[in-house]
Amino acid sequence: MSVDATFWNNIAEHYASQPVERPEAFERKIAITKARMKPTDVVLDVGCGTGSLALILAPHAAQVHGLDVSTEMMRIARGKAEAGNVENVTFHTGVLDDSAPFAAGSLDGLLAYSILHLLEDRDDALARMFALLKPGGFFVASTVCLKGGWVPYSLILPVLKWIGKAPMVKVVGKDTIVAEIEAAGFVDVQQVDVGAGPNTLFTVARKPE
Repeated sequence: MSVDATFWNNIAEHYASQPVERPEAFERKIAITKARMKPTDVVLDVGCGTGSLALILAPHAAQVHGLDVSTEMMRIARGKAEAGNVENVTFHTGVLDDSAPFAAGSLDGLLAYSILHLLEDRDDALARMFALLKPGGFFVASTVCLKGGWVPYSLILPVLKWIGKAPMVKVVGKDTIVAEIEAAGFVDVQQVDVGAGPNTLFTVARKPE
């Protein structure tokens, strides 16, 4: 699971200072996620950025882990946890690979907010996510899907990446993401309209019992 850390390290401070886009939609996403959590759960937030989501969810779980490739994002996240005296959140710098500090079947829930469209190999990432979950574990993803509109993102985004104004972004359609989640083995895959706009796909699913 590969993401370029350099871009995210460079924008970490600016990213942390920005307000959440579409806050009402973000609140709906959080409510849907909380509804699937139990106080005894161990949950992983993949691509957790500066840790906002993990810290919001911490009171609703036994343990929340955040994983991100950016050392600067993790520095900010740990600072926020320390400032808030949050003791049940652990932030890890790295990617989901064979060295990730999580055992197969060890997680009750896994979150993939704003990460799937940034991955070179989504199939591998989804397979790893599926393996980490316990049977019956929940999966929640929010994915930017830019394929199908009138804007030529497949031409624009490589230029923006070349000049350092954007990360690597895969231009993908919603149907493709849903199909890939199902192909990884997840069931009860649902698309939920949270009011995040036409380019956002919010999905919930679970690992079979």
